[in-house]
Amino acid sequence: VDPFIGTGGHGHTYPGAIVPFGMMQLSPDTRLDGWDGCSGYHYSDSVIYGFTHTHLSGTGCSDYGDILLMPVLGNATTDPKKYASSFSHKNEKATAGYYSVKFDNGINVELSATTRAGIHKYTFPDSENAFVVLDLVHRDKVLESALNVIGNKRISGMRRSEAWAKDQHVYFVAEFSQPFAKWEIDEAGVKKTMQKESRSSQIKAC
Repeated sequence: VDPFIGTGGHGHTYPGAIVPFGMMQLSPDTRLDGWDGCSGYHYSDSVIYGFTHTHLSGTGCSDYGDILLMPVLGNATTDPKKYASSFSHKNEKATAGYYSVKFDNGINVELSATTRAGIHKYTFPDSENAFVVLDLVHRDKVLESALNVIGNKRISGMRRSEAWAKDQHVYFVAEFSQPFAKWEIDEAGVKKTMQKESRSSQIKAC
């Protein structure tokens, strides 16, 4: 099985992890827009913006790309142009139900999926400035979104968006293996430190 087949040219496929009839299509996003970026990934690209949990394969219509997570080194930011990471295809691997990539900055990412969940494993190089970005604004026009911080290892939220599907609802819960000591929510450019609840059409967090 070669999940990279169709990810170049006008193939519109993605290489990420999925199980048959699974609700999650966990895959890297290398493009923010454009017809050839309908699946979120194009083999000619050399930058990854993050990993989203829903993707369309081979449709030629742009949609999905919901709930982006991205491991980052350096100063905390929710700007896609700053948190995106470069990579090489020689450090990328995809097989049935599994995807991995090692960024040029040393972060190693492994993805897998179950019928109803996406599983991320991030291995960071030694650093005092390592964090994870959550971007609910990524790609589609967002009509409504919400984020709740539950304790120091769990978050939940939702996103209602419009693209090919006119009123798409996605709800999620994310459980982290390590506790987070601090966080920052970005509501349409207004940063709120340690806030536990947010409802807006423009939510990002790190």
